[in-house]
Amino acid sequence: MTITEHGSSVERRMATPQLVRLLGSWRRAGPAYLALADGLRRTVLDGTVPLRTRLPSERELASALGLSRTTTGAAYQHLRDAGFLTSRRGSGTVTTLPSGGRTRRTSDSTTHPPDVVVDLTIAASASPSGLHGAYLRALGELPRYLDGRGYHYFGLDVLRETVAAEHTRRGTPTRPDEILITSGAQQAISLLLSTLVGPGDRVVVEHPTYSNAIATVRSLGARPVPVPVGLDGLDVDLLESTIRQSSPRAVYLIPDHQNPTGLSMSVSARARVREIAARNRTIVIADETLTDLTLTGPRPAPFLGGAPGGGLVAIGSTSKSYWGGLRVGWIRASRELVARLARERARDDLGTAVLEQLVAHELLTDGQEILASRRAALRVQRDGLRDLLARLLPTWRVSSPAGGLSLWADLGAPVSSALAATALHHGVRVAPGPSFGADGSFEDRLRLPFGQPTGEIEQGVRALARAWGTLGLDAPFGSPAAGTVLGTAV
Repeated sequence: MTITEHGSSVERRMATPQLVRLLGSWRRAGPAYLALADGLRRTVLDGTVPLRTRLPSERELASALGLSRTTTGAAYQHLRDAGFLTSRRGSGTVTTLPSGGRTRRTSDSTTHPPDVVVDLTIAASASPSGLHGAYLRALGELPRYLDGRGYHYFGLDVLRETVAAEHTRRGTPTRPDEILITSGAQQAISLLLSTLVGPGDRVVVEHPTYSNAIATVRSLGARPVPVPVGLDGLDVDLLESTIRQSSPRAVYLIPDHQNPTGLSMSVSARARVREIAARNRTIVIADETLTDLTLTGPRPAPFLGGAPGGGLVAIGSTSKSYWGGLRVGWIRASRELVARLARERARDDLGTAVLEQLVAHELLTDGQEILASRRAALRVQRDGLRDLLARLLPTWRVSSPAGGLSLWADLGAPVSSALAATALHHGVRVAPGPSFGADGSFEDRLRLPFGQPTGEIEQGVRALARAWGTLGLDAPFGSPAAGTVLGTAV
């Protein structure tokens, strides 16, 4: 992409090969021009093609994609009608967003995002009141470590022992040498996948799933292979056949209060997955970062079971349970894999900060009161969000998870990306459903976190309701009134 300044304006020009690469696998059943238009629209809505970017000409794009100019011309016109492209003599075709007569704007809608925007893209909470005390206690322990060099490749012994004891208490016997401390769960995911997976390899993921896990798989040149999560959770039968047919290098699952659906795997499903992993000699990574946040009913049984084989790995973290700013996570794996991961990690990171590890030890040892208070607050926030949605957006179907940090809403129409783009102009930022998919799915879904304070949640939902109102989708989806706003193939 080239960028040219003209006075106060900036014009971007998208090279044809770059646009083709960003489009990816855009083809699908149905008219080619509609599929192409949908692919182009998605690149605008997810930000990979910035606004006010000049696209290649219809002829250039047709040649690059092996299409007729009639097809690309129809796709561009479709997007012009929908408000995602604008064409001016001498300026070519430029990306934009729907505005003006294409949407019904409320009186407080603005062209640019307001100064205060509620961020509902992050499923996390602010630090609890007891965190400062944990830091003070950790500072009292810090002098014991100041004579050393400060590099602890596997993590502090005291924290590894504490994490191992917690796994054992839950029902999975664990030794300290089966624990590797990491700088958060995200580093644990990245370290595991970069160690186990190479370009062209397959990684099975739930669908939908944590967006950064999909991004990590793709950053390694690997291919995410989705297995659907239905109303009853992961389709274990399909997981088994997918593993057998695709021979993946790894499987990534979130068994407890899954992000974004909030569903948890049943005891029988966990046992079956363990058996499938052992029979197929497949490494299964269980992300347990949301396990502590069980809000209703009993805490789920440990995914690893009572005698985990070498192919079963668990990830944990303090980020969701306590505070994301701690950046302390861990991996529970076989002793051999832990040693291998520590060697790989040393190339980029020589260890997690000592003070934060001591804080994590304090919280895992004496933080049950803090955790109980956090669960109580999250229950109120979850129920409040659900009630607000029922009042302000009654046509949406919303999950009622037993734990975790988010609701998974069914919008009833494939407009999640358009809603996310519009919502920003009304004062709320949300992550559209396709962010949690591997193939552009979930345009009819939206993840709504409830980790924020109740007042902030209410402000965000009211802004979201205003944005929804501009899309003209109060009528049943599929009716003329519902299909004319965005001009998409719906």
